[in-house]
Order: sequence, then structure tokens, then C-alpha cells
Amino acid sequence: MALGPYWNLRIDRYDRIFVITMQKAPENRINVRFAQEIIRALRDIEQELGPDSEGCVITRGDDAKFWCTGLDLDEGERNPFANTDGFFPLLATLLDYPFPTIALLTGHTFGGACPFSLSHDYRIMNSKRGFFSMPPVDLGLHFPGIGFLPRLKLRPQIARKMLLEAHKWTGKQALEDGIVDEIADPEVMLDVALKKARSIQGKSKMGVYSLLRNELWGEATEKIRSICYVHGKVITPPAKAKI
Repeated sequence: MALGPYWNLRIDRYDRIFVITMQKAPENRINVRFAQEIIRALRDIEQELGPDSEGCVITRGDDAKFWCTGLDLDEGERNPFANTDGFFPLLATLLDYPFPTIALLTGHTFGGACPFSLSHDYRIMNSKRGFFSMPPVDLGLHFPGIGFLPRLKLRPQIARKMLLEAHKWTGKQALEDGIVDEIADPEVMLDVALKKARSIQGKSKMGVYSLLRNELWGEATEKIRSICYVHGKVITPPAKAKI
């Protein structure tokens, strides 16, 4: 099948490795349409690879300045169900994906981009530029399950720094604290991610990759699924402040 075209996304293929480049100016902020477009690309890739086969997906920013700066808070003010229809289904899709995933953090990773990146299996961050910071405590933002991924994937002290202190990490610091798996200079980041992808792409061929992932992070997956496509109540009230 032919992949795309997609809205503000580019897909490149390296044999059985697919690279999704986010191109939504200016900072790849996530709204309903963008989240659903990423989901559509992921599903198309899944269909292209087929069941019980080798493969891997990398998501990256379009330059060395931004990977993603989180949610479109303006849309959230207009549409109280924006996150339940867009952001949360995106996280759930990644957490249940049948192939390994790598977040190639080319630049700044802020706000909702942090759980977005944590929903991937691996993270590789720019060693020279960009910060990683999740500031809901400073914005007055909350959704049920917001702490599950930091709590399950990171050491308790690091999860506390992330969620309750809105700490800002450089790439080197994020590697030291176990938030990312590798750091790389911007000019070789993609090569590093492709090398990692080639080393793990075969792990999906027995058809149990997502089942085993669920043994590790399933508590977060189920919590996030429970708030997808909910319109009977407001899950995420508007932020009380903006940065």
C-alpha cells in the first residue's frame, strides 16, 4: 500500500523501519487533528508491515529546535474534549503498538510531549540542544493517570522531580537520570536511532511484543484507555495558567 500523504507529517522508510517526521509549525503542538493523523500513520505502517513481522517506528522533529512542545492549550479552551479525542488515544495507540517505537527527541520536549515520549519504548535525545520538562504543576493542569508513566518508567525521585517540581533536564542530565536511553549530536541523531531500530526490529516477529510491554506498563495503558473518547464528563479542565 502507498503511505500518505499526511497532514504535517512525512514518512520515510528504511526497509522495515519507518520514520515519522512531525512538521506542524511552529512547535509540533498536539491538537485533535494532529494526534489523529499520527495515529493514522501508525496504523498504516502497522498494516504495511503485517502481523507477526519485524519492524520499528521512529518519531522525530523536523529540526534541532523542537521535538514537540505539548498540547495546543488554546484548542483545549475551546473544546473540552480535545484531549480525550486526540492526545489520550495517541498515547494509548503507542502503548499498545505491536512494534518497537523510538522517540528521537531532536529538540525541546515540553509539557504533554513528555508523556508522549514516555509512551515510546526508547528515547534518544539531542546532546547539544533542547530541554525536557513537564510543567503541569506550574500550569494548573491535571488528567487522571498523568503520573502513571513517570511512576512506572522512572525512579521515584526522578518521577517526583518531573511531576511535582517541573524540573528541566538537558540531554546529558536526562541520560544520567534514566529518562532517555541515549544522547547524540544532532547531525548523527537519525543514524543513532536507525542503528537502535535495526537492533530491536526483530523483537516483534513472534507477535507478543505488545503483550510483554503490557506486563511492564499495562497499568498506565489501562488508565489512559479509560479516558479516551469520553464526552460524558470533562476529563481535562482548561489550564489555570500559560507559559
